[in-house]
Amino acid sequence: MKNQKTDALEVWKQFEDLLVPRLRLSVVDRAVYSHLLRHSRLEGLLRLRFSIAWLARGARLSGQPTRQAVRRLISNGALRLVQRSKAGHVVEVRLPEEIPALRGSSRMAKGQPRLLAAANLQETDFLRNRELRESIHARERGLCFYCLRRLTPAVKCLDHVVPLVQCGRNSYRNLVSCCLECNSQKGERPAADFLRSLYRNRRLTALELAARLRALDALASGKLPPPLASTFNPLPRKGRPPIAPPL
Repeated sequence: MKNQKTDALEVWKQFEDLLVPRLRLSVVDRAVYSHLLRHSRLEGLLRLRFSIAWLARGARLSGQPTRQAVRRLISNGALRLVQRSKAGHVVEVRLPEEIPALRGSSRMAKGQPRLLAAANLQETDFLRNRELRESIHARERGLCFYCLRRLTPAVKCLDHVVPLVQCGRNSYRNLVSCCLECNSQKGERPAADFLRSLYRNRRLTALELAARLRALDALASGKLPPPLASTFNPLPRKGRPPIAPPL
């Protein structure tokens, strides 16, 4: 049975950005699904007949982990079991947009903005790839989170509000876009103390300091989720945005 050729690039984006974190696929699950996808939908086949031995050999895995991964993928809806016998399995390999668990929770159709699913937003590592890193920069709308200076590609970077050495995470609640100067001067100091030092050095006004402290609280409480870079519309170069980000 054949179907229309799929857009491999779009499928890969959906796989990495939505399917893996939403279904919490293990490394073995990812290898098995990718191998089956490669030999079915990317070849124009809706169904695929295979043996566990063939699949394990192709994915460079041993038999038992491969068998368990197939069962998990069937349970999660990534595969639909059509037939199972001593000769092997016949499955329909579903694209990420066809998996029931992902329908309605994400906008994956072409031409629509792709946002991170709320269910896995908290667990997403925002240093994992460029698109996620850029979404942090997009949230700050081209300004340093700390001193509010306009950022250029040469001076912008990401900073952990709570440093990694103090058990800070790569969560959107702990990453901000800032200038290299603030990143270097802040070091391992608490972010609130650093903001107050910027005020003492007259790099922030009293109103800006109050707004930055409110933004810091909003960030920690999860009220400042970032968009993906592809959905971000930057502000004009001139003029600052409102002092306090929307909560």
